[in-house]
Parts: sequence; C-alpha cells; structure tokens
Amino acid sequence: MAKKKVLAKVEKKVLITGGTGFLGTHIVRQLIDSGVKNLRVMASSVPEWMSDSGVEPIEGSVTDRDDVADAVRNVSAIFHLAGKVSRDNNDAAAMNKVHVEGTRVLCEAAKEAGVQTMILASSSGTIAVSEDDEILDETYPQPVDIISQWAYYASKYYQERTALENFDGDGRKLVILNPTLLLGPEDERLSSTQIVLDFLARKIPYCPGGGLSIVDVRDTATAFITALDKGEHQENYLLGSANMTFAEFFGRLERLSGVSAPMIKMPKRIAVGGSSIIESVFKNWGKASPVATKEVEQAEHFWYFDSTKAKDALGFEPRDPQETLNDTIGYLRENLLGEGIF
Repeated sequence: MAKKKVLAKVEKKVLITGGTGFLGTHIVRQLIDSGVKNLRVMASSVPEWMSDSGVEPIEGSVTDRDDVADAVRNVSAIFHLAGKVSRDNNDAAAMNKVHVEGTRVLCEAAKEAGVQTMILASSSGTIAVSEDDEILDETYPQPVDIISQWAYYASKYYQERTALENFDGDGRKLVILNPTLLLGPEDERLSSTQIVLDFLARKIPYCPGGGLSIVDVRDTATAFITALDKGEHQENYLLGSANMTFAEFFGRLERLSGVSAPMIKMPKRIAVGGSSIIESVFKNWGKASPVATKEVEQAEHFWYFDSTKAKDALGFEPRDPQETLNDTIGYLRENLLGEGIF
C-alpha cells in the first residue's frame, strides 16, 4: 500500500518593501522584538543584521515585475514603504516610476498571489497642507491644487489613487497611513531628519513663515503594525504628534542643542522670489544652489492636522515631541557630527 504524501504547511510571509529605510527599519525591529519570524524584506540591498535575525531578503525593485513576483509569493500581508524622497521637481519621473508604476506592479502581483492585506505608506501632505494655519483632518478634500506644484506630493497622491484602484475586491484590505515629518533615531540616509542636521550645522539661512508637523518614527512604526488588524479598508489615517510654526520648531531645537536659531524673517513673496533668483544664478554658474525654491514654497505653507482618527481607531499614542527632538539631535551628533562639535 503506497504511503500517503503529507504536505508540510508553509507559513505565510509578511513582506516589507523598502524595509531598510528609516521607517522600515523600525517596523522590522519592532516585529522581530515581538517574536514575528515570518518576515521578508525587499530592497536594493538588505543589511546583514536583518538576515542574521531570520529576515528573508529579496534584493530587487518594485518596478521590476519579476522581482515583485518573487517577493509576493506566499505572502499574506504587505507593508508597502518603498519610495523615493526628493523636493526637486526634476526628479518627478523617477518618483512617479517608483510611487505610481511600482505600486501598480505590486498591487497586480499581490492580487495574483492571493495577498489579502496591504498597508501603504503615504504622506500627510496628500491631505493636510494649506496656506493658513487651519488644522485639517481626513474629512477634508485632498488639496490637489496645492500639491500639484510639488512632484513628490503629487506622486504620493497618485500612488494612493493607484492602490485604491488596483487592490480591491475578494475581501482584500488596503489601509493608507499618512505620517508627517518623521523624526527620531537611526535615519542613516537622512531621508527625513536632514532639516535637523541642517539646523545643527547652521545651514538654514532664515526662519520660514509657515508651520510644520512632526511625529516620532518609533510611534509611527507601531501604528503601521497595529493597522494590520485594526485598520479599515480604504481608510486614511493621519499620524502626527505636534503642530508648530517654524519659529517654534527652531526655538525647541535651539533650547535642546544650544545652537542658535536663524533670526532672519521675511515676507513669503520675498522669500520665494529671492530663492528663485538665487537658484537661477547658481544654475547658470553650474553649481548647486544653497536654497531650493520648492523647499521655500513648502516651508511657507502650513502642514497642520489632527490625528484623532488614528488615536481612536489604531490606538496611536505619540510620545512627547520633546523626547523625539532630543533623540534626533543625539543620534545625529553621535553618528554624523560628533558629540559636542558645536
């Protein structure tokens, strides 16, 4: 009598695209610390510590269909974090390729592979940006007229549209999380904490007239993990801990670091117009400009919002922003500047 073949049950994987970035690293660490074993990270290069911790590495790009097909095989859920951050509109094509085309490729492959859940990392800038200091939330219409000026935020807006159109049906769940400026330790690539480094290095020439929002990357990572179970299909969740003017933000950094905040202030029209002239001059000289017009435009807007929805639905609990700023300064000084350099 022939023996009956017993098929071993294969445990489903959790895929993290862009899992080696600032947010991705913290999500991976928190999952590992909580005892999760079935992790797979897709990135251009996966660090040794992740592999040593039992993470399955997939080296590749979300824009490559073969790479993506390998990455989504036997996956139950995806954290889609892969992206390109740039304030330069000349990078529009590259950002659209990753954010829009890459998301379409991933969604199509994920549906074919039977993936049921996707947590998409977007930006608060697709919802909460205005010309005054109004505090917005997820119920407000997306400010397409404003964000269409800036390639990064436009690409993130269309990334959300692409995911909503291509990952639906058959009980699938797509949750979109919209964190603001991520701060905290371990931003090795300076993808988000560059503004604090520039402040410490006294490279910020003036104090913009707008306002920003910040959030700790560690609290954001926790919210992403919680969203696997508690996030609702096709819902957006804004993640932030504090809204403040740039003057208030620089004032906090000054008190914590001992580095003087920029004192120069100027009207929005002069700030934007002046930066455009400076940028053009340096471009004609074939040199990098010390100021970027698009960054100045953004800094003259307000990025304020309310995170009540995420607090109620996901149990989002952001820590005191003072702790976040202090830890950011400490990490940058220790790893990039040298403690006590100023």
